[in-house]
Amino acid sequence: MSTFAPYRPLRQAHVLHLPVRSHWRYALRCWGDPQTATPERPLLVLGHGFMDVGASFQFLVDALQAQGDGERPIVAPDWRGFGLTQGPACDHYLFADYLGDLDALVDALSPELPIDLLGHSMGGNIVMSYAGACPTRIRRLINLEGFGLPEAKPEAAPTHLAKWLDDLKAPKTLKAYASAEAVAQRLQHTNPRLPDDRAQWLATQWAAPAEDGLWHLHADPAHRRISALPYRLDEVLAAWRRITAPTLWVEGDETPFEQWWGARYPRADFDARLAQVPQLERCTLQRAGHMLHHDQPEALAQALRQFL
Repeated sequence: MSTFAPYRPLRQAHVLHLPVRSHWRYALRCWGDPQTATPERPLLVLGHGFMDVGASFQFLVDALQAQGDGERPIVAPDWRGFGLTQGPACDHYLFADYLGDLDALVDALSPELPIDLLGHSMGGNIVMSYAGACPTRIRRLINLEGFGLPEAKPEAAPTHLAKWLDDLKAPKTLKAYASAEAVAQRLQHTNPRLPDDRAQWLATQWAAPAEDGLWHLHADPAHRRISALPYRLDEVLAAWRRITAPTLWVEGDETPFEQWWGARYPRADFDARLAQVPQLERCTLQRAGHMLHHDQPEALAQALRQFL
């Protein structure tokens, strides 16, 4: 990794800890005070993706600040089992719990005013389902590459459950790293577009040193287990059709969708799903892949400011 000036956030955040539901203490990265939200500038909630953390949105928040949108209150929770959020030991995680956690957070942070809600990847799927279940809670909705999953066939359910039962018996681990620099290199291996300074900063948010001297990811290894519940497309689309908020879909022009899924999930199938969202705008960012909020935060901020 080359020599570089350290990355310094333009808009500083503080971490707020909130009890959520019965046993979880959620960590929220906060830029501004959620209580300052107004109907014209509501709270913007950012939901991160799988194996990520709320701090991942710092570059986007800085871009919004630089473009003159710095007064908006923004929060980015660490989903259960990720980041600094704390809770009981789990052997697996269920998708519906993220919706329950999000609902509790909205109750605590913006009980009266609808919010603007954004999710990336896994977070994009969470916010879409939540917006369909609770449409009056959302003013504007943004999905960053929350493509969903291939449709699960009912006849495959017994085999899927058998695989999940076997998966429960298999220990899960996550790789530890020798240093923050090694974590940064891992981030850049996954996303070569990530600049050195941002990779180094993000590494210190993504992982921390432990007593063994190694850097461990802020993630529960149990996330590596498959879900007990198959992806039920009819139920997902029923929620998407109930979304009443204007919705912005954003993707990168270099995201390798076909490489991920092949014939299991053709791109035409996803486009047909997305067409069922009632009030939809689409935006494609140039020179961006799946981590588009890292690759092109300035272009994404511009698109969000126009939409919001």
